[in-house]
Amino acid sequence: MATLLAGDIGGTKTLLSLYSASGSHPELLVQERYASADWNDLGPMVIHFLQDGPGQGHPRPEAACLAVAGPVQGGRAQLTNLPWLLDEAALAQACGLASVELVNDFAVLIYGLPHLQPPQLAQVRAGEAVGSAPLLVLGAGTGLGVAFGIPTATGLQAVASEAAHGEFAPRSAAEWELREWLRQDLGLDRVSIERVVSGTGLGHVARWLLACRSGEASHPLDSEARRWEAGDSGADLPAAVAGAAAGGDPLAREALDLWLGAYGAVAGDLALACLSRGGIWLAGGTAAKLLNGLRSRTFSQAFLAKGRLASTLGGIPIRAITDPAVGSFSAACRARALLG
Repeated sequence: MATLLAGDIGGTKTLLSLYSASGSHPELLVQERYASADWNDLGPMVIHFLQDGPGQGHPRPEAACLAVAGPVQGGRAQLTNLPWLLDEAALAQACGLASVELVNDFAVLIYGLPHLQPPQLAQVRAGEAVGSAPLLVLGAGTGLGVAFGIPTATGLQAVASEAAHGEFAPRSAAEWELREWLRQDLGLDRVSIERVVSGTGLGHVARWLLACRSGEASHPLDSEARRWEAGDSGADLPAAVAGAAAGGDPLAREALDLWLGAYGAVAGDLALACLSRGGIWLAGGTAAKLLNGLRSRTFSQAFLAKGRLASTLGGIPIRAITDPAVGSFSAACRARALLG
């Protein structure tokens, strides 16, 4: 039985998994979560997983794909929040593997798209995908991930993107006021897209609306907002906003509606940029948690509001990826493709 090593390498945690390559799509065999900061390098962690951890007793992996939190250039990657400089050849040699491929941890999702099963997905907008057209993946989490998939004769080619750092373009007086408030509050020369369109961005939108209430009676979100702004690791303002909105709180509902409109507009802009008639997938922590909002008219209308090109976007299907382990699964899909 051929096995595959898949890794989702992050600044806080690393998920290493062993998959079987014998089925129509990779099947998980064993998995282990590691605290990244407890290790000086990735190599010893992989060796532990294969020799002393859950991978012990299984056949040696025939291919490995490791998704890393940072850009990959020339087979090397410097992790964003760890002092690890990773090198494909060095890792393969140190771990006794035939080959290792490093891929950006968001771009890797492209490789998993053709293999996702119905339980891993939820429909946001119906449409008809064009098999020969580009694909787009967006992910609003701590930041905003963006990647494109280009169909080729040998399968999808993932193209990483930093589109989230483009300029946030307000579409209304309220969004303009938000932009100016963010610029001053955060001490910025410019406001990027992901300052608004991300899980963190939802928190910023709520903070702005709370600030606009200065002098009024206190709001139930005030305390959580202060803790979140102070960097309290236990505070989760975006989740609190989503919960309050679901409960009917007017301010939280306003924050969520503005955020959904901005997200839909950006999704439409990026769909036009690459003509992603192959489909759009929404990933990240907000995809499953805010599924009803993503299915709302607020998101859909903003997505389609592209003037003369609205009809170009109308037929593009949009799906949400609801599987929290999709990064590891996608890395396994890429490793399977490397077998040839």
